Amino acid sequence: MDEIIIVEYDPHWSQQFEAEATTIWQVLGNDLVTRIDHFGSTAVPGLAAKPIIDLLVGVHSLEEARHNLPLLEALGYIYWQEDPRPERMFLVKGMPPYGLQRTHHLHIVEADSALWERVLFRDYLRSHPEEAQQYTDLKRQLAKRFQTDREAYTLAKNDYIQAVMAKARFFYKLS
Repeated sequence: MDEIIIVEYDPHWSQQFEAEATTIWQVLGNDLVTRIDHFGSTAVPGLAAKPIIDLLVGVHSLEEARHNLPLLEALGYIYWQEDPRPERMFLVKGMPPYGLQRTHHLHIVEADSALWERVLFRDYLRSHPEEAQQYTDLKRQLAKRFQTDREAYTLAKNDYIQAVMAKARFFYKLS
């Protein structure tokens, strides 16, 4: 059972991201990787979160990245082949048999993918602490409601995330 646990912000999350990003970049190399960003709740100082580091990895080619899956699996990542989003590769680190709970999510996308827009959400929350607090409150409520249903928890956040994304698009267009 994969329980949803929201914890207070941990300043070590940014260091954990840096260490993992460095390892991934070294393993996959400059010929494949174009960019690695820390996104998701652990990338927003002060924001409570599930203690899972989300990495958004830009690559020149998803097909080429698929050929390098054994290198990521050697680091303890498990590839989710049934991912309904064909525009990305999604891998999880820390799940059995490699650990007791998730520690990292790896989202691999092509360098020009629309999924890069997701960093706007992170950036907006970083610059709007009142919005980050509202998001924390929502996540805590939903974690209690959907304690062991990760899919329902994620879906229940969607309307709020879309509303914040609209604000972020407007804010960064004008800034």
